[in-house]
Amino acid sequence: MKIADGVLYVGVNDHQLDLFEGQYIVPNGMAYNSYVIKDEKIAVMDGVDGNFVDEWLANLEAALDGRTPDYLIVQHMEPDHSGSILAFVEHYPEATIVGSVGAFNMMQNYFGTKFEGHNLIVKEGNTLSLGTRELTFIMAPNVHWPEVIFTYDAADKVLFTADAFGKFGALDVDEDWDCEARRYYFGIVGKFGKNVQAALKKVATLDVEVICPLHGPILSENLEHYLGQYQTWSSYGVETKGVVIAYSSVYGHTKEAVELLAAKLEEKGCPRVVVTDLARDDQAEAVEDAFRHGVLVLATTTYCGGIFPAMDQFIHHLLDHDFQKRTIAFVENGSWAPAATKGMKALTDRMKEITYCEHGVSIKGALNDDSRAQIDALAEELVAKF
Repeated sequence: MKIADGVLYVGVNDHQLDLFEGQYIVPNGMAYNSYVIKDEKIAVMDGVDGNFVDEWLANLEAALDGRTPDYLIVQHMEPDHSGSILAFVEHYPEATIVGSVGAFNMMQNYFGTKFEGHNLIVKEGNTLSLGTRELTFIMAPNVHWPEVIFTYDAADKVLFTADAFGKFGALDVDEDWDCEARRYYFGIVGKFGKNVQAALKKVATLDVEVICPLHGPILSENLEHYLGQYQTWSSYGVETKGVVIAYSSVYGHTKEAVELLAAKLEEKGCPRVVVTDLARDDQAEAVEDAFRHGVLVLATTTYCGGIFPAMDQFIHHLLDHDFQKRTIAFVENGSWAPAATKGMKALTDRMKEITYCEHGVSIKGALNDDSRAQIDALAEELVAKF
């Protein structure tokens, strides 16, 4: 795939994978992107997962057309990209490996070597001339690993962004970028908003026409949209007005309460209502929805005097990814002693800039007139926020 004159795509698609990073469901697989810049000298931009070494090397051979690469630039050391480095070095022993100090420290950990004599350590603002092209290196620590660098090709106005601007899904599958990029971002990068903001400030000083991430499609149109999404996500802003109701229910009574609340919100004109069953739905999508919207209702049963496990796991997912700047309401159930709200609030109190709703719902077993009235009051309060 030609990206620009002398810039080619040589990545691979993975449809064997069921869980990315051992936890994220990827029904449409993954793409491991790799690029070649051909000039007087040749640079290869990142490798691929070790399971696809042969396919990747074949793609390289075809793109190189008899030439030999001078550099392998390692922007990110996660094994789905670095798993092919040893095979590359064996195939092209004279090539120089380029990366940050952190990257070479990780190579020592993974491979037992820093490739001394064949390595080039780069820092912020360092450049590498390939001939007519000069590559500039940009440190992007913790987006989302500490060794990450971006690489800017000013001649072609191409920015190589490691895992930033990536998404789930192989490139031979057509799907919405926002949905799977959002799930990818908040699941994998979400905790590091400040670091992403710092990287975006550096990117804003560049003239960029093409973004080449290590996962997902090459972005060459409507870049304002993708940059805008990353600005919103990394600043923990609200992308879509609406209410997410995340619940767990044992015998159906809490579910009934949630369905009644959702119906009342829709009747009262709430702009968007998303309901997710935490015991059955993909929790990564629930996390994505919670970050996307401005209001979150947590509804669960009391379990062993505390919180039902699926809800406890969900709230800890939010904590792990630095959930903040949102409004939260609680719905609890308990046949004889409802206590879930206390436990949920103890966890959410650890979050930053959380506003709590005045009204909540407490149910003992099944819905009755009193708990229905509580649901109606909560719906009124939530709708008034829009």
